[in-house]
Amino acid sequence: MPISEPPRFLETAARTIKPRRSGITHVIDTGTPTAGIDERLRAHGAFVDVWKFGFGTAYLDRDVASKIELLQSHGVKACPGGTLLEAAWWQGRAEEFFSWARELGFDCVEVSRGATDLPAASKLDLIARARHHGFEVFAEVGGKDPGEPARPDRWLTEARRDIDSGACWLVAEGRESGTVGLYTADGLVRADLVDALEAAGPEVPVVYEAPRREQQAWLVNHLGSNVNLANISRDELLAVEALRRGLRSDTLRTRLAAACST
Repeated sequence: MPISEPPRFLETAARTIKPRRSGITHVIDTGTPTAGIDERLRAHGAFVDVWKFGFGTAYLDRDVASKIELLQSHGVKACPGGTLLEAAWWQGRAEEFFSWARELGFDCVEVSRGATDLPAASKLDLIARARHHGFEVFAEVGGKDPGEPARPDRWLTEARRDIDSGACWLVAEGRESGTVGLYTADGLVRADLVDALEAAGPEVPVVYEAPRREQQAWLVNHLGSNVNLANISRDELLAVEALRRGLRSDTLRTRLAAACST
């Protein structure tokens, strides 16, 4: 006999519910067919908030409009990758990008500077223009170049300027590899950069790109079950939710202890 309701015999870490500003799970997808997205959403749609079509895949995907409609029917926001907007800016086609994204029905856009030599002033201009077009803006802080030194003071300055230009969310750069920006080349979290972004102010939430389990665990253990996590694989939705609730060994002691003390 199928079980329609989840069990209630454990005290697990408290979670926010959708729609939410804290505790979001932000997926990066690089080409899942529509049927595959539908399957994931039917099973685990309650655990995902934003679905990003990684880098420039949305530009090539003939089914992107139907995928966006499907995502929105499950309360999931759709976002093109920041690299696509950078490419449009590089060719002087940013306005065409915004019109295309609005026509397709994207809820959000990501403004990044990791793939091109986008100047800081141009990044701020793109944030303001995206807001003018009605998009929810994820502003990426930091770059993808491992040779570019990541300094907390520079990250904080960039974050505050992004906020002043209208950013709705700050995204801590970690890339799909989890070895640049927020992380060392070995994938370790740089706590000094986390502290800098948390100091930017509570009005704009920070989303941490965390593709690796150990990175996700560090962030959950240090910032709580309702930390915002991005660059999550579509195949890891249930695993990440278990991690948040203290149902994996990496977070069991901290999250279940916190749940039992409330």
